Amino acid sequence: MALTWSRMGVCPILVAFLYLDKPVWSWMAAGLFILASITDWLDGHFARKYGAISNMGKFMDPIADKILVATVLIMLIPTGKVDPILVLVLLSRDILIGGIRSVAAADRVIIDAKAAGKWKTGMQMVAIPAVLLDFKYSVIDVAQIGTWLLWISVVLSLYSGAQYVKLYFENKKAGS
Repeated sequence: MALTWSRMGVCPILVAFLYLDKPVWSWMAAGLFILASITDWLDGHFARKYGAISNMGKFMDPIADKILVATVLIMLIPTGKVDPILVLVLLSRDILIGGIRSVAAADRVIIDAKAAGKWKTGMQMVAIPAVLLDFKYSVIDVAQIGTWLLWISVVLSLYSGAQYVKLYFENKKAGS
């Protein structure tokens, strides 16, 4: 759980780095974001390895990811590095799924992360540093690749969101 909390804890530092809006701070933000993203993988790895999977972890791990990603994406809107519609779709889906998971939990049903949602998060964890770094290597525009990956994450987000909604209603129907 400490790794989960650490992902949320770095968000104020990321805000400060991105608020300064200078290339050196964007690189620092990218590095910190990468480190925080690695804690997501480590958190899951250690939870499975040591059998420390808990309902609290099932709820808080995706929330920590969402706070981390949302923090950076929101801070990037004024810079023009991300499309506000992209951020709106991602945040709306996340809020909707958070609500569905809460209602399901009230009915004693735990809906944990699905593969498409994990891929979406992984895609964002790669895309965001690319957008933050904002450089070109030969003919490769790293920021543009990051932007494309973010839009792919939107598609995965909508797909996984539909999976959650379907699963919730299937569980609700089965429980009736």
